[in-house]
Amino acid sequence: MIDTAKIQKKTQQWFEQVVLGLNLCPFAHVPAKEGRVRFSVLNVGSEQGLLTLLEQELNQLRDVPATVLETTVIIAPEGFEDFFYYMTVVDYVARWLAQEGWEGEVQVASFHPEYQFAGTQPSDIQNLTNCSPYPLFHLIREASLTQVIDQGADTASIPERNIDTINALTSAERVKLFAHVYKHAQL
Repeated sequence: MIDTAKIQKKTQQWFEQVVLGLNLCPFAHVPAKEGRVRFSVLNVGSEQGLLTLLEQELNQLRDVPATVLETTVIIAPEGFEDFFYYMTVVDYVARWLAQEGWEGEVQVASFHPEYQFAGTQPSDIQNLTNCSPYPLFHLIREASLTQVIDQGADTASIPERNIDTINALTSAERVKLFAHVYKHAQL
């Protein structure tokens, strides 16, 4: 049996120290400060379990205004450890969202302990920008993204800026912030 409280706490610490602390997502600060980011742990590490939880969380996003709940992070501690299988599931979830009528409302962003961008090697430092302690399925309201872009946010430069931020860290800082990655492999 998984310890959901421990898993949620570890993920929230990563979110605070890495995502917010390194400013990898400049748009996350306000919702985080206002308590509008929900973390939900998947207790059944299967595709069907994920779809059931996705449906629950999506309905909550639909029923609760963004001023109360901006975004949801589903934490999947079991069943999605293999990165390439996980990415297949992320693609499936994106198609499922469209099929279920969520296209244009919600999109899914991916984070994983073994994240690897296309065209990179597993040990490339830039992969750390998306390395979380557990596989995550981040449900993002598209209206919120549109609002940020309409306000003039330079979203196109975020990936490059994040890579520069990760590259500027010392080896010791990377090991401390990404201990969940470094216990398996040296980046």
